[in-house]
Amino acid sequence: MNFQVTVLKILVSYPDGLAVMADLKRDMAILATSGRDWTDRTKRLAAQVPDLDIFSQKLVERLTGGWRITGKGREVLEFMEARSRRPEPLTEALSQLAAPSVLVLRLPEQTASRRNERRQRRRIARERVAGGIQQG
Repeated sequence: MNFQVTVLKILVSYPDGLAVMADLKRDMAILATSGRDWTDRTKRLAAQVPDLDIFSQKLVERLTGGWRITGKGREVLEFMEARSRRPEPLTEALSQLAAPSVLVLRLPEQTASRRNERRQRRRIARERVAGGIQQG
């Protein structure tokens, strides 16, 4: 299951696109256990925007107690859903978008750098957790 696509899909289903964390977690748990169809669907959608980052691209905003999908988030989700239904060249799809800034295209070295930063943060977090378990 692709976490970021799932968050977008959940938030868009709520009034005003706002969900409190408890509801968001509950809905994620339901979808995570709903079977292979959901996992396959989110993978197909995520493949349409490979460098999807819902927070840095400002597709979702964090509020006290919850998250809300932004207008830009709705546009990106619509783009992903349209692309997954009818494959076409990326340049053609981008030219059809009302707001081309919806999609943030990064140079390969920027993408690799961000990926490496995320991997390093995850490794550090795992080491902290493992260190806490060994000491406890």
